[in-house]
Amino acid sequence: MKAGYKLFGFLAIFYAVVDVIYWQVGGEPLGITAIGLSGALALTIGFYFWTNDKRMGQLPSDNDDGEIADLAGELGFFSPHSWWPLPLALSACAMGLGLVIGWWLTVIAVGSLIVSIIGFTTEYEKPDLTSHH
Repeated sequence: MKAGYKLFGFLAIFYAVVDVIYWQVGGEPLGITAIGLSGALALTIGFYFWTNDKRMGQLPSDNDDGEIADLAGELGFFSPHSWWPLPLALSACAMGLGLVIGWWLTVIAVGSLIVSIIGFTTEYEKPDLTSHH
């Protein structure tokens, strides 16, 4: 993680400097915005890596004397049979098409997208039906 947040921190600074230079040279507003947003994205990813590095401590991949076996073990939980990415992608696609076809489709797609995001994030949260309050 250390290399990641240093790399993305450097990229954020680089994009900020390039953005100012491009603005001073007389670049168009779209280019200035795109470079600025690229810097913001790099800063966001760098901040994520930095907070994870502070929370998790030194990872085996940051240890110069580390072995491949140090990374062995469970990596996390990955859903084996989730159908939610499909309606999520279709809703996002319909939302993009709605910007071209008509606002009515965008409104419907945003509603569908909200339902898909809620379903995707709460897929494995089962209510406790045995407890009686």
